[in-house]
Amino acid sequence: MAYQSINPYTGELIESFDTATDDEVRCAITKADEAFQSWKETSFAKRAEILANIARILRERHTDYARILTTDMGKLIGEAEAEVELTAKMLDYYVEHGEEELQPRTIHVEGFPDGKVKLDYEPLGVLYMVEPWNFPYYQIVRVAAPQLIAGNTLLLKHASNVPRSAVAFEKLFKEAGLPDGVFTNLFASHDQNELILADPRVKGVALTGSEGAGAAIASTAGKYLKKSTLELGGSDPFIILEDANLDKAVNWAVIGRHWNGGQVCVSSKRIIVVDSLYDEFLEKYRAGVAKLRMGDPLDPSTTLAPLSTQSAVDILDKQVKEAIKHGAHAERLGDPVPQTGAFYQPTILTGITPDNPAYTTEMFGPVSSIYRVKDEAEAIKVANGTPFGLGGSVFTEDSARAWDVSRKITTGMMFINHPTGVKADIPFGGVNRSGYGHELIDLGIHEFVNIKVIAEPRIDDAF
Repeated sequence: MAYQSINPYTGELIESFDTATDDEVRCAITKADEAFQSWKETSFAKRAEILANIARILRERHTDYARILTTDMGKLIGEAEAEVELTAKMLDYYVEHGEEELQPRTIHVEGFPDGKVKLDYEPLGVLYMVEPWNFPYYQIVRVAAPQLIAGNTLLLKHASNVPRSAVAFEKLFKEAGLPDGVFTNLFASHDQNELILADPRVKGVALTGSEGAGAAIASTAGKYLKKSTLELGGSDPFIILEDANLDKAVNWAVIGRHWNGGQVCVSSKRIIVVDSLYDEFLEKYRAGVAKLRMGDPLDPSTTLAPLSTQSAVDILDKQVKEAIKHGAHAERLGDPVPQTGAFYQPTILTGITPDNPAYTTEMFGPVSSIYRVKDEAEAIKVANGTPFGLGGSVFTEDSARAWDVSRKITTGMMFINHPTGVKADIPFGGVNRSGYGHELIDLGIHEFVNIKVIAEPRIDDAF
């Protein structure tokens, strides 16, 4: 596979990188394992100091790092700068809280003196990270920050279309003081996944990506009895009940579906509206989507980004045509797509029935699936009628009702009167075909540490 940075707006090939050889992969594992032997003994204070340095440099050069994101995968420059700041905030979180979340925990056990049974948290060793292109920095740090503070070392295989983002972060980590081998960017091929996971020095793998990639990695990890976490796709429901603030719901629906060009696993892909509000919602939503402006993502006035690649456009168009073939109605909105750039015309799909492939397919781009339902019960049924279970939203002015509906939706995350979002101090994870495991806060740290029981019974205690 080729690692190439191609500007999605101009089509310009910016830079190419050679795929690693098998010998280079083995060498990287050796260096990461050697680095682990000293990194695991490094004090929390020193680890935190380095993470703080990374955050400081990010903020000092936020524009430079943001431009790399925009030219690598087409992200709007304002959204790119927001990603840089979000990444810095995740680092801040572990600088402040990492040590306390790894302190031994006392368990009170009958028959044991107080404090004589503890859970100790130990790093595992070398971890393999397989990360996607849609949030190139955030995805790195979502795994790297907790695992570096825990004392693990990391090998990164980033998406093939954002190699400059990966290289930028490897250089950043080294500039901030991270020792050689603690974090290594590796331009590995898909075929080398097994080589990496078969190595006994590699203790686990964290993947964010497609279902297919997740299934392949999880299968290989299972073959070699390696711990894995998977953050996969989503088709988040966005439920609007009859007592919702409609204008707020419309505004958030437009934003929730179209941020990052609609290329977000937790974007609001399925908008579910009760019958009494449906017509008014649809009219206002059409108007909101039609105002989106496609253009140069480096121009702050652009409000809809290109997709990451032309192949992403082709895949989305094929999905829409398949939905139409099976009876959905498609409505194109806004100005025609520019002649330059990997853009897709904002589209609304209605009339989607359960036998339509669009009913259970994740669409990555500015395509909104809108469902009319008669009441709350049907809204919940439609929301749960998907193989995914990542995030979701419910809009209602009744807080108690919102919490009740949220509990009935099978997802890892629910947001009330807001699209599913990402923050430095809220855990991230899903269920069903959206994967397993959590990232961020203490949950993210504990995915890849050995939680060891250390007990000191009385001398005469029998088991």
